[in-house]
Amino acid sequence: MRLERFEGCWTAMVTPFDRKREVDFEGLEKNIRFQIENGANLVPTGTTGESPTLDWKEHDRVITRTAKLAKGKVFVMAGTGSNSTKEAIRGTKHAIEVGAQGALLVDCYYNGPSSLELRTEYYEVIAKAFRRAFVMPYVIPGRTGTKLEVEDLAILHRKYRNVRSVKEATGDLERMAKTRRLCGEDFDILSGDDDKTFEMMTRSDIRASGVVSVMSNIVPGPIGEMVKAILSGDMEKANRLKEVLDPLFKVVTVNTIESYEGFEVPAKFRNPLAIKTMMKGLGLPSGPCRQPLGKMTPKGVEVVRNALKEVYEKDRGVFMPLQDFYKINIEERLSDDRYWK
Repeated sequence: MRLERFEGCWTAMVTPFDRKREVDFEGLEKNIRFQIENGANLVPTGTTGESPTLDWKEHDRVITRTAKLAKGKVFVMAGTGSNSTKEAIRGTKHAIEVGAQGALLVDCYYNGPSSLELRTEYYEVIAKAFRRAFVMPYVIPGRTGTKLEVEDLAILHRKYRNVRSVKEATGDLERMAKTRRLCGEDFDILSGDDDKTFEMMTRSDIRASGVVSVMSNIVPGPIGEMVKAILSGDMEKANRLKEVLDPLFKVVTVNTIESYEGFEVPAKFRNPLAIKTMMKGLGLPSGPCRQPLGKMTPKGVEVVRNALKEVYEKDRGVFMPLQDFYKINIEERLSDDRYWK
């Protein structure tokens, strides 16, 4: 298998845990097999995979299992970014050695280097060290507090043939249009936000080629079909699938107002809390998140459960691959309160 373009559906894999919050490798392998069966490429140990709370030994084991199962079937782009270039080099070296085709490198969080430093002291160092592997910058300032500017991304692309894509999670559509202008047609833009994918792919000045999706943990087939329909120009099918899947795209992050200790306090439940809550309720390997992420409140759970119900009412077929593979009863799972406590 040869990776020609970064396109289609890439699933940002959750890392399932057991009750003690240790990695559930059996559950991980089951989820990987489901994704492969439904045609998604794989992105382990990213934000959705709770990379901030995985130690590097766990990173390595998750990536190794993923690459082994995916070999010859789908592509693997491993999350190996860090706020330490030395750590990112070590993680990337391991990922490539075990069979990942590329490395997803998040901008350096917390220490917040400038865009110039991100390029020269981080991305260029790693791109130069691993010329035979793809290096994909992951720009998500809402998580990192910094961002690689489009000009530095264009310079990277010009200097290194293995930097030919970006995971765009800025939410800034004008920035994405600028990326297309400066980086050219031989550069791939992947959506990093499920709810922005359709617009990013259909805007003529952006022309994104796919998505690194959170919700494809549960519906990889339909999201992959939506993306393929856009790429092939079948907009009737693309629009129908978008309309069905939209409730899921809107709940990757869930905002509520919570009442406690006499106060009304806004609560923002961020990825992967919503997707893991969904997966657990549906009966898929997921387990809890690792602290400091906790549990969604009843209000939050109601939001994600209602989103699933809405999709199910629109098109039951969307969830049939889940039902068949995991041997679960979707209707029972959605209607029975005990699965959502």
